[in-house]
Amino acid sequence: DYTEGVRSDRGEIGSGSYIAGCGTIKNVRIGNGAVIEDVSRLEEGSVNSSFRDPVHIGNDVIMDHFIICSGSKVNDAAVIDKCFIGQGCILSKQYSAENSLFFSNCGGYHGEACSIFAGPYTVTHHKSTLLIAGIFSFMNAGSGSNQSNHMYKLGPIHQGIMERGSKTTSDSFVLWPSRIGPFTLVVGRHHHNVDTTSFPFSYLTEASYESQLIPGINLRSVGTIRDAQKWPKRDMRKDTRKLDQINYNLLSPFTVGKMIKGRDLLKELIEANQGQDVIGYERMRIKSSAAMRGISLYQMGIDKYIGNSVIKRLEGTVFRSDEEIRDRMKPDIMEGTGDWIDMSGLITPLSSIEVLLEAIESKEMKSADAINRSFEKIHGNYYNLQWAWVYDRLPGETGKPNGELTADDIIAIVERWKKSVVELDWMLYEDARKEFTLSSMTGFGIDGDDEVKKRDFEQVRGDFEKNGVVLAILDHIKAKTELGDELINRIRNIG
Repeated sequence: DYTEGVRSDRGEIGSGSYIAGCGTIKNVRIGNGAVIEDVSRLEEGSVNSSFRDPVHIGNDVIMDHFIICSGSKVNDAAVIDKCFIGQGCILSKQYSAENSLFFSNCGGYHGEACSIFAGPYTVTHHKSTLLIAGIFSFMNAGSGSNQSNHMYKLGPIHQGIMERGSKTTSDSFVLWPSRIGPFTLVVGRHHHNVDTTSFPFSYLTEASYESQLIPGINLRSVGTIRDAQKWPKRDMRKDTRKLDQINYNLLSPFTVGKMIKGRDLLKELIEANQGQDVIGYERMRIKSSAAMRGISLYQMGIDKYIGNSVIKRLEGTVFRSDEEIRDRMKPDIMEGTGDWIDMSGLITPLSSIEVLLEAIESKEMKSADAINRSFEKIHGNYYNLQWAWVYDRLPGETGKPNGELTADDIIAIVERWKKSVVELDWMLYEDARKEFTLSSMTGFGIDGDDEVKKRDFEQVRGDFEKNGVVLAILDHIKAKTELGDELINRIRNIG
């Protein structure tokens, strides 16, 4: 019904559009306010521009069989075929893409995409980078990154997944089918099929032609925090209606649920491989020392997220008894327990999507607008849903039924939260310090001694103690400590 409703036997040019110096424009619907100039060819497409957030298509662009949404720009000889381009995207500088979907705020320059699902903030800047046959989201591809979906047997039938926040370094390679867990840094070339989905915030490196996993290590990387902070600031969408429902939270039931699984799996692997220096898992090697450290880091992340959620739930309320605390802890809704997924930026309970799919299959939900409204409702209800998830997980972390929790138990949760926040923040602080060591100053102060090098470096990069990220970490430690102490003092004398 939707496609029939928008189908037309003639092109359309919206009000306020500007078209100049173009080659072929054939069978194209052009929305209001679009700017199209000096393109070579546009055929069979929709330019869903708006006055508030115009589409711009520029010089020497070739686009066939396409949909491009408000606020997006395609220029500088980009070649696009059979693609959907979401809001606020930029494809430029000879970028080539076919049979692909690009959702909000993606950026493609110089390189190539073939048959990819690019979730929000999938970015590639380099001529030698190929993204192929994969699902990506909040992803940054280093120069020379590529994947292989062809075993030269039954054709290019393989595919892979790089979950939210993953990155690839220069010259990285991953053999599909593989699955890379959230916020994982891929270093080197991986010629075996790997699956790190249960180990978020990790490094996947190459050592002696083998894949080596370092679980949880990215939790202490200042780069991970910087990424989480920069994404909302780089939202290019200005349209009044945002088509993608994007949740920017670094820690959520999606990532923390994986941390819980990763922690428990590492414990099982260590137990099953006692006395071994190296553990084998899914065609990867994990050093036993790295596994132990991963358990510790995951526990910090879990304690941080659960403690933060508990503090938020109990804020601004004066309690006179343990019973009042327990009543306040009860969720407002019981949806949200179980597994969560990241669906192109929307962090949601899997059960909510299953309900939506059933409504679509039964034809109870018949329009694209109704589906979008369902996504908006799930996104708007995130904090209620995530609290139901936290509440459901609490007994497993506290070792006590929720119906028996006391003020002392809450204080213990907050104390663990304070400890994890401070320890992780100090790890971030020390990680940031590495950017200001003498070795990092190499290339500054040419022909000068170390003092000249240091002064030149500080003129360009600034002083460590005055760095904005460093100051934010120190402020975060102070603010979070005070927040935890406030709740402890508020409930300390109950009972």
